[in-house]
Amino acid sequence: MEYSSRKEQIFKAAAKLFRKKGYEASTMRELAKMLGIEAASLYSHIKSKDELLETICFRMADELLRAIDEVNDLYFNAEEKLATAIKNHIKIITGDMDSSTVFLRDWRRLQEPRKSDFIKLRNKYEFGFTQILINGENENVFKAHDKKFAVLTILSAVNWVTEWYNPNGSMTPDEISEHLYKFITSGLEVKPVM
Repeated sequence: MEYSSRKEQIFKAAAKLFRKKGYEASTMRELAKMLGIEAASLYSHIKSKDELLETICFRMADELLRAIDEVNDLYFNAEEKLATAIKNHIKIITGDMDSSTVFLRDWRRLQEPRKSDFIKLRNKYEFGFTQILINGENENVFKAHDKKFAVLTILSAVNWVTEWYNPNGSMTPDEISEHLYKFITSGLEVKPVM
């Protein structure tokens, strides 16, 4: 994500603060201090702390949905689609660790009706992965007896990356994606194509 305007700088700082302290424990006063402005000045750019969380969560959701929709619109086979979907997911969440951590950890703090809207987007994203598994069964390359469980396991594995990924570590996002793909597909009983 790019942050250029003052408002965007506020969103970036909020993501960093929420990641560090958690949404509930973070205050607008702390955010203002990070930005070097008065707390009252924040409200000339944003309505509330809730708006910050909503924006962070929905931006990440929209980016992930665009990526899974793009994968499912391509004429790849299911194995290529799954590998690409995992790669895209890892690239997005490692590209903005502050926002992705807040997105994954604090979405439950969203206020209604936005929380319900967010859950609909999350379900749509999960269905994008389910569609890949269905395609894989039709192509006789995947066998997932319980697709819901398989998708939740895949997403748990890729989302856990936010807990340990280090941009200066020994693995790049592409290497992480490749390792996770191999590990995940070993549980999907990938069959040789006849």
